Parts: sequence; C-alpha cells; structure tokens
Amino acid sequence: MEALRTRASAQPLQDADDLIDSVETFIFDCDGVIWKGDSLIDGVPETLDMLRSKGKRLVFVTNNSTKSRKQYGKKFETLGLSVTEEEIFASSFAAAAYLKSINFPKDKKVYVIGEDGILKELELAGIQYLGGPEDGGKKIELKPGFYMEHDEDVGAVVVGFDRYFNYYKVQYGTLCIRENPGCLFIATNRDAVTHLTDAQEWAGGGSMVGAIGGSTQREPLVVGKPSTFMMDYLADKFGIQKSQICMVGDRLDTDILFGQNGGCKTLLVLSGVTSLSMLQSPDNKIQPDFYTNKISDFLSLKAATV
Repeated sequence: MEALRTRASAQPLQDADDLIDSVETFIFDCDGVIWKGDSLIDGVPETLDMLRSKGKRLVFVTNNSTKSRKQYGKKFETLGLSVTEEEIFASSFAAAAYLKSINFPKDKKVYVIGEDGILKELELAGIQYLGGPEDGGKKIELKPGFYMEHDEDVGAVVVGFDRYFNYYKVQYGTLCIRENPGCLFIATNRDAVTHLTDAQEWAGGGSMVGAIGGSTQREPLVVGKPSTFMMDYLADKFGIQKSQICMVGDRLDTDILFGQNGGCKTLLVLSGVTSLSMLQSPDNKIQPDFYTNKISDFLSLKAATV
C-alpha cells in the first residue's frame, strides 16, 4: 500500500503553455508567491495580466487570518495589483464561511483567539463574537480560591495567528471548549512558522492552536490549507471542476498538500519557504507535479517554447 501512495518526483516546469492550457483556474498562495512581506516578487503583475488575457480565473488563498478579505484587497491595491474581494480567500473568511455552512445557531457566540481579520469576517457573516485583540491586555490574578467565569453561550472557539496571545485567552478558550456542551474548536491553520519579517522565521498560528489542543486534549477542525474546506467552497462557488485547477504555492505541507487533497494539479515555486534541496530531500514525502523558481517563469518558459 505504501508504494501506491508514493508520488512520482516533481518535474521542473519546462513548457508553461502546456500547463496553462490544461487548466481554467489558478489558485495562488500569497506570501512567498505574490509577495514577500510587503515587497512584490519580480514579474508578478505581468504574469497575472498574461493569465487573465488567456481567460484564466485567478484566485488568491492565504492561511493568514490577521486580515479580512477587504483588508487583503487593500494590500493588493497598495502593491499595484488589480484583484477583487471575490477573488481573495483568507482563512479568516474560511472560519466565518464554515460556521455559516453548518448554520451556526444565531443565539450562540464565537470566542476568538486571533486578530482583527477574524472579527471582521464574523461581523460580516452576522455571527456574534467576543475576545480577539482586546483580550490581549487581560491578566489573571491567581489569588487563593480564584474562579474564572466564562460565557456559557460560546458555541465555538476560533483560533488563528495571534500576536497578543496570553494565558487569559488560553484559559478562557479552554473553559469554553471543555465545559460548554457541543462547543467547536476551529483552527484557521496549523502553520508552524510565518514570515513577519524577511529576516527570520517566526512562530506561526500552529503554536496558538497547539496550546489550546494541549489544554483541551481535543483536535481542532482546520478550515485553512491543507484542509479541503476552502477548495470545496471555491469549486462550489465558481462551479469549477477540481481537475481544471492548478494550485501554486511555496509550502509543501500546506499549499501543495491542499492542491493534492483537492485533486488539482500542483506547482511549487521556490520563491518562498521551500528550497530545491528541501523538495528533493529523501525525508520529503510531498511531491508537486511541477516546480519552478517563481511564477514569472510562466513568461520566460512560455517564450522559450514558442
């Protein structure tokens, strides 16, 4: 059985036209593919323009939950890219979309361990919430006999990347999940690291999720990559066959796995966290269909094959 699961080694992308013509939709990760931190990666605007000129649908998917779709739209605009809100799917939106898809009860609330993006998306979805950044300054004074109250109407705890993470939030989220009957534990992603600066890797949202998982002894329902929820949502929303999608990303364990879990073609770019040596390491079990240096190779490899 193990042999059946082993995928063929990734091929270097040589004929970009062939890949472009074989699909109708390209899903792009953002950080490491479109930009790095606040800097646009070379050749991105021209590449996106070329794909649009060929009639391809473009979708941008990110596990970063700190911004809402509207806030991401502003980032694209700041970088000079013309992208609509409907083309952007952040894990903050995925959390709200998931709760709507299960008809989360109107009388229930969501406790948020995360940042503004999640709050904004819950608000747009008409879902009551508490927590978020404002709980970042709260402290617990452990006096003898101290008992921490929590809201018994919390029906879900959503955990995302949170620069204001503290013990108050850990305890509050833990009480909701352990003591409120049927309370859901939802993670926007389990990314081990993130790129807050281009100088080094920083602890990612997976560290916050891990803390709550450790205290509750529960596994979260993950709505971001590599979970198939966003892929199913996109395919349904746009009426796309998954075999007609190519997922382009820089992370093997989220982006490429996301594409493979969804039955899509996959292209790894080496402009982000994954190096060629990491891809070709005997320890790496995740092999994309193709790999290339950056997405603007679509332009140069296209020219080379004419």
